[in-house]
Amino acid sequence: MTNFIVHLEIFKLLLINKWVVSLCKSKYHSYLYDSKSEIRGKYHMTTVEQRKSILNLYNSGITPDIIALEMDVSKDDIMKIINESDANQGSEIATTGTKLKSDKRPNTPLISSLYLDTVVNIDLAIKQAQRRVWQVLKIKSDFDISMEETQNILQSFAGSKVTFVILHIDLVESTNLSMILPVDSLTTIIRAFTQEMSMMIAAYGGYVLKYVGDAILAFFVVTEYDKEKKQENNVYLPCINAVNAACSMIRVVCNGINPILNQYDYPELRVRIGVDVGEGAVVQYGWDTHSKNGKVVMKEAHFDVLGYTVNIATKMTSMAKPDHIVIGQMVYDLVDEKLKREFRLLPISTEMWNYVSNYTDGKIYNLYESIT
Repeated sequence: MTNFIVHLEIFKLLLINKWVVSLCKSKYHSYLYDSKSEIRGKYHMTTVEQRKSILNLYNSGITPDIIALEMDVSKDDIMKIINESDANQGSEIATTGTKLKSDKRPNTPLISSLYLDTVVNIDLAIKQAQRRVWQVLKIKSDFDISMEETQNILQSFAGSKVTFVILHIDLVESTNLSMILPVDSLTTIIRAFTQEMSMMIAAYGGYVLKYVGDAILAFFVVTEYDKEKKQENNVYLPCINAVNAACSMIRVVCNGINPILNQYDYPELRVRIGVDVGEGAVVQYGWDTHSKNGKVVMKEAHFDVLGYTVNIATKMTSMAKPDHIVIGQMVYDLVDEKLKREFRLLPISTEMWNYVSNYTDGKIYNLYESIT
């Protein structure tokens, strides 16, 4: 059996075939410019632009080792730029005599607040998914996706309410799969499925909150949210990224995973996805302990997200048709007109859906389904 450890940082860089050299800020967007080949030196890049690219990558959660590999720059040079930036920030604080206020909002990775659909190479993602699924079916590889990054993000919000975009994806008729497939084949396919979906979530700046059987619950961080100016702040981009991630996840299932399953005469997978945005409370549930020889050698707090948004997104998922997406009214109102045209109002009886939100002034909270 071969161990196949997935590094999400490398995966992000492989999928992102463009990166940030300059940002063009408009009313609702931050658009990305310049291809990765420019960063690697195919075209002339000034020192200022290169430093900016390195710091953007570093602030996005990419480690110096990976940045050095991707940009063809020595790790020592990368660390020098990072350390100089940290020193300059410290100097500015000392000069002004201003002490930074301590709060629970982290330095959220930049990748979660950029428009990522234009830079994620979905065709490459599909090809890689095919290769990995083939490998897991043939070689029985083990997958290892760490939840450390998720827990670090949640820890910074512990005991507070935060606005999240929640994405819930669930397999359709998984009970039938469990009845017709041998248990080893079933678990192998579910592992491959959760692996590929987790990687697409990461590529769009999201985090896997938890795995629930054959379902995945994920979140996208909203760095700031002003309910009075909902389209002029950071809630727009996480909503866009979450919806586009959902679209890409369906494409990976249909065009990446299923063709390989067909080769082995396994049934195809079909999914439903729900996406909504709202507040959630970050709570600590006990501790994750690591023992050696009967003694606890490491103890880490375990965090989770509670709130109506998680429950609503999960319920919305059940309303979706196979290989379709359902989004809440607030998400629909926030996305651009181009994306709106991909959705239509979901006709549903109040017996099946009677959720009332403050956002809709006491009226039924509408749901919208993807057209294709």
